[in-house]
Amino acid sequence: MGYQQYGIRPELVERVKRKMKNPATKERMKALLNGVTKYDLQDRAKVRRLVRSAAAILNEPLTSDLEERIIAFVIAQRIDPNNTLHLLRLWSMFR
Repeated sequence: MGYQQYGIRPELVERVKRKMKNPATKERMKALLNGVTKYDLQDRAKVRRLVRSAAAILNEPLTSDLEERIIAFVIAQRIDPNNTLHLLRLWSMFR
């Protein structure tokens, strides 16, 4: 899996997936990501802010090393939130 190559543990991904099943948490995350563009997801400072905000919403403590790995992963994916194929690829990666 792609995220494992960046040192992101599957246990963390499973915890996050479980927490995202909570409707209130899901709505807070959707509000956080509303209006994010592909350019925002290539800006390290904006991705860092999004990762920290998401970790706070999910109540997941992140070490600075893990935070950097997540940021590197997001930037490397070159995600366009308006491109359905990009979203499907991400969905299949974390399914």
